[in-house]
Amino acid sequence: MAGERFELEPTVQALLRDVGVAPPVVLRRARLPADLFARRPIELSVDEYYRFWTALEVEAGDRSLAVDIGRAISVEMFSPPLFAALCSADLTAAARRVATYKALMGPLRMSAETDQGLTISFTWPTSVASAPPPLLAVVELVFWVALARIATREPVRPSFVTVVGRPTDLPRLEEYLGTRIRASGTYSITFGAMDAFRPFLTENEAMRRVFAPHLRRRLSDLGASATVAERVRAALRESLPAGDASIGAITSRLATSPRTLQRQLHQEGTTFQGVLTATREELARHYLDVEGLRTSEVAYLLGYGDTTSFYRAFRTWTGLTPETARRAVPMTESRTAPEPEPG
Repeated sequence: MAGERFELEPTVQALLRDVGVAPPVVLRRARLPADLFARRPIELSVDEYYRFWTALEVEAGDRSLAVDIGRAISVEMFSPPLFAALCSADLTAAARRVATYKALMGPLRMSAETDQGLTISFTWPTSVASAPPPLLAVVELVFWVALARIATREPVRPSFVTVVGRPTDLPRLEEYLGTRIRASGTYSITFGAMDAFRPFLTENEAMRRVFAPHLRRRLSDLGASATVAERVRAALRESLPAGDASIGAITSRLATSPRTLQRQLHQEGTTFQGVLTATREELARHYLDVEGLRTSEVAYLLGYGDTTSFYRAFRTWTGLTPETARRAVPMTESRTAPEPEPG
């Protein structure tokens, strides 16, 4: 892992400004290129990744920057991991979804275990000489509390939190988390069963705010004349970002059985797999038209377990790689991330 490079999300720049930290100053202290945030993709080695977060912690001074970051996270941020998490049914589903993608986002591994609740823990590469910057590790924990509160609109508090060492801003962190922090050899956060499976109110809200108008076709918006295939397509648009493309998930949304659904689709001259493939291709073309959205993130939002599977599927659909399609297809609209709707 020491030789790998990881992509820093472009939204980090906006997040830094939201918490009152000047990105140029952080980059200079971290000995990183001044134009780093203008590059696509923003790739860092493990050492550079650690230097960035260490510089950020130094610039924060005696502030509790992890808490400030947690409070700055919002549903309006178009961050694919956050978006997919908000689209999930509950905190447990979100953790399992993000865990499959976490290794692409930084030099760490995340696990989500359920045993009378939910425990999320992080491990860091042993091949790197230095330990992860404390701020980076603590922000990973704070993220899940912020997410749970945003998604449920409840003052969710973890039941157990462990960190390595003692954070300098311990009192403020404990106040934000609403629980004591215990010293341990690992970074982990545990939620009780009620909060682990509390329904996310953002399951459709995130879709409404982020998707472009021609993709914002929710099940509730379909008319009585909509075909079964159209209803399946609408359900898939809501399920894919949360990582569930199974026929069981779709039949649950449509209140029917897999056998009945397959029979109805057959009568319309198609199959569930056919609708799934067509929907993925449609969404892939849409996502590839979004400025700054990485190919790995597109694969993630389409419910693929890895980037290779998405590459293979996209070649089957178009005969091109995603990168080639991006360069070859003239964009008729501004290639920017979708603006959130007012209200």
